[in-house]
Amino acid sequence: MIVGLIFGVAGVLGLLIGGLTTGFVTAVMMNNAGGAWDNAKKWVETGESGGSGSAVHKATIVGDTVGDPFKDTAGPCINILIKLMSMVSIVFGGFIVAYSPKIEALYTPKPKLEIIEQVAVSQPDTLMVQETTLP
Repeated sequence: MIVGLIFGVAGVLGLLIGGLTTGFVTAVMMNNAGGAWDNAKKWVETGESGGSGSAVHKATIVGDTVGDPFKDTAGPCINILIKLMSMVSIVFGGFIVAYSPKIEALYTPKPKLEIIEQVAVSQPDTLMVQETTLP
């Protein structure tokens, strides 16, 4: 909502597009990494790379400890975050459209105008124009 009030509709669209693309890529990465760590432990437990009890097995246990939350909770939660961002922008869309121009007018610098008054001074046989700057 704050992004929408400060940057307007274009800011909300940018936030949604950025959140969607990075959220999708992060969720896919977390799901795949968690599954890979889980499968690595299962592979070592079959007897490969030293089997159970080896240093490699101890490392894969740590990887599995990190991988399970990745694939089971963190990756799917990003999907919920993407949906939440979309719903909040829809709910506050009317508010953003109505009030973002007013807020933008507060922080947009106003151009400084210089008003010049032209005064015609009549003298015998000549006509002169004198420019004066008004405060």
